Amino acid sequence: MAADMQANSIPDTMCAMLLTGHGDVDQLVYRNDVPVPEPGPGEVLVRVTATAKNNTDRKAREGLYPTKDNVEVTSFQIGGEATLTFPRIQGADIAGRVAAVGEGVDPGRVGERGLLDFNLYPDQRRDLNLTPDYYGHGADGGFAEYVAVPSDQFYHVDNPELADAELAAMGMCSYQTAFHMLTSAEVKAGETVLVSGASGGVGTALIQLCRIIGAIPYALSTPDKATALRELGAEAVLDRSQMEGFAERVAALTNGKPLDAVMDLVGGEMTDRFIDAMTFEMKRRSGYPRLSIAGASAGNLSEILWTRIYLYQVRIHGVSHGTRDEAAQLIEWIRAGRLKPVLHGAFKLSELHQAERYFVNRGGGFLGKIVMVPDRQWQTHGARFAVDAREQTP
Repeated sequence: MAADMQANSIPDTMCAMLLTGHGDVDQLVYRNDVPVPEPGPGEVLVRVTATAKNNTDRKAREGLYPTKDNVEVTSFQIGGEATLTFPRIQGADIAGRVAAVGEGVDPGRVGERGLLDFNLYPDQRRDLNLTPDYYGHGADGGFAEYVAVPSDQFYHVDNPELADAELAAMGMCSYQTAFHMLTSAEVKAGETVLVSGASGGVGTALIQLCRIIGAIPYALSTPDKATALRELGAEAVLDRSQMEGFAERVAALTNGKPLDAVMDLVGGEMTDRFIDAMTFEMKRRSGYPRLSIAGASAGNLSEILWTRIYLYQVRIHGVSHGTRDEAAQLIEWIRAGRLKPVLHGAFKLSELHQAERYFVNRGGGFLGKIVMVPDRQWQTHGARFAVDAREQTP
């Protein structure tokens, strides 16, 4: 292993952004003396070229993952204990090149470009993931120059038409979550699907994935993003600022039929409106109303009459991450060019504070993903995607 690292001129230390505790962006500390990890058996060492930023990075940093009491600060601990320990290198959606291999991995993989399946799986089952955790949370991720990951989860994606920043923007944190929302709700060809939070990473992935499986996606967003979302595949775009009479507006678009399913990334007061849009004219339905929930950007609490849920037989699916089989299917679609990257822009890794503020305060025209590029990789993999300084929020 040491010989491999020496042969590939891998340094002993690297630059990385360390999360040092729960709180604001001041808890993110940029260091240039972090030890480069060594790949263990069955692992590869990846030289990171781009890592997409996800909303879960911010939520984990701020401690916004309560599962019982609505406490102010808590860590994601579905497995029974907190796996987010400090310092931690965040960043789940990693693209890069194999720089070295651990024991049992083909040395011929050195130099391969790939994309990481971001999950820390609890076992080898391919169709079930009951205690999801991920790189950048339960183990160090891609906001660094190097990361060690399982070789079977770092998928080779050669596609020369995709820049590394674009490949990172198609990362599994968004696309696999989106796919799992659809598979959980058993969405089928010909069905109508509402996508809330449609301009973000999961939302733009959902629109594309609906079209791949033959479903018809309707987007909930703002008028300034309507053209881009329709070009991506949305049948129509509903204005999220006008939720009065929402079911009637849906009916006007669907020839009077209720939505078959809703992919909810918003939560809060909107969830009840989404149920309205699935439960009018029940006689015109061909299956049960289905609600997949994988986010709560509008609020963590929703007030819903349970009589509406059981009398209308609404199926509710909570979604977090996905499975090995779903990751493999997504990689096939990426390699075949069936999925399109939706990249908003790039920042240098050392500018993560600025990128976080920009993301939180983003305004009109924001669509897709922001990626972080290691400073030493910037000219090759980041500069042409740089977010215009005039757009950035101080």
